[in-house]
Amino acid sequence: MHLEPVMIPLAAFVMVVLIVAIASFRKMREKELEAHRELRIREMEHERKIKELEIEKVKLEVEKAKSSKIA
Repeated sequence: MHLEPVMIPLAAFVMVVLIVAIASFRKMREKELEAHRELRIREMEHERKIKELEIEKVKLEVEKAKSSKIA
């Protein structure tokens, strides 16, 4: 019976700590997901640039082959 006056403030404190912890974990998770999204976007842009360079290389090789046939 003597513990009841201590339990209510302690329970309220624990509840506040849990709420803050849950909110912090949620923010961390959102930041992690955003970082993954940014990384994927950069990766896709890089792949696109590589494909463009490969196409440009093939075009140059075709031009070179055409010019060597003419000469």
